[in-house]
Amino acid sequence: MKAALQSDGVALDVGHLIGLRALARHGPETPPLSRQPGGFVARRRGHGQEMEDTREYVPGDDIRHLDRGSTARTGVLHVRSFRQDADRVTLLVADFRTSMLWGIGRALRSVAAAEALALVGWRSVEAGGRVGLLALGDDAVTVTPVRGRARGMLGAIGGMVRAHRAALDHAAVGGGREPPLEAGLARLRWIAPPGSEIVIASGFDGAGRGLADRLDEISRRRVPRLLSVIDGAALRLPRGLYPVRLPDGTRIRVTIDGKRAVAAEGEVLRRPALTIDADAAPEDTARLIRSAFPPDRAP
Repeated sequence: MKAALQSDGVALDVGHLIGLRALARHGPETPPLSRQPGGFVARRRGHGQEMEDTREYVPGDDIRHLDRGSTARTGVLHVRSFRQDADRVTLLVADFRTSMLWGIGRALRSVAAAEALALVGWRSVEAGGRVGLLALGDDAVTVTPVRGRARGMLGAIGGMVRAHRAALDHAAVGGGREPPLEAGLARLRWIAPPGSEIVIASGFDGAGRGLADRLDEISRRRVPRLLSVIDGAALRLPRGLYPVRLPDGTRIRVTIDGKRAVAAEGEVLRRPALTIDADAAPEDTARLIRSAFPPDRAP
C-alpha cells in the first residue's frame, strides 16, 4: 500500500509542480509593468504609471499632470489621466477530499487539480501577482499565506504536497465522513483579501446544499473561477454496465454508452467552469490554462 501511494499519478511530486512553470509561461506574453506590488493594470483610474488618456483641464485637476504637448497644440490646458496599478492576489483552492482521490487514467483527479492550480499560480506570479493556498481534506485544512514571486508559489506547492500526502494517508486507513465542499470554502472570508481572484479546483462532488450561496457570497467582494476536474478516462470506457461502490458503501450499477466526449467549457451551479481532464497530459492542460487565464485578465 505504501509503495502504491508513492507511484506516479497518485502522489504529488514537488519537482513536477515546480517544473510546470516552464509550461505555464510558454508562448507569447506581455511582460508585467512591475513585479510587486501593482503587477498589472486595473480598470479603475488612479495615480499609476500607465496613461489612460488626455483631456481638457477642469478646476481641481492635479497641475502636475499637465500635458504640455496637447496644451501647446490646442492652446487649451490639457491633463493626463492614468490607470491605477493594482496588486493582484490569486488564492488557489485545492479540493483533496476523498472523492477527489481516484482515477483510472493518467492521474488521480486530486493530482490533476494540483497541476492545474500550479499552472494558474505560476502564470499569476509571472504576471507580477501574489499567490496563496487553501487545501481542503476530510479531516484537515492547509493554508499558506499570500506571497509574491517564486516564494509564493513554492510555498503553495509545498502546502499542496503536504496536504495531498495527508489526504492519501487518511484515506488509506479507512478515512471518514467527507465534509461538504461549501463548509471548507467558508474560510475564504478570513484569508482571501477583497478584490482577490479565487481559483477553485474540484470535482464538486458532495458540494453541500449551500455551495451556490457560498459562491454568491464570494462573488460580492472577490472573483471566483472554477476548474471542474473530471476523469476523462472513465467517460471513455467501452460501452457496458459497470459496478460502482458509493462512499457510504452502497453498490450500484452504472451504464456507460462509450460515446461521451470531454468539453473544455462547462458549468457548475450555472456558473462557467473550465473542465480539467485528469487523463490529459499536462501540456494539454497548460494550453487550456493559458487560454482561460491570460496575464492581463481583470481580477
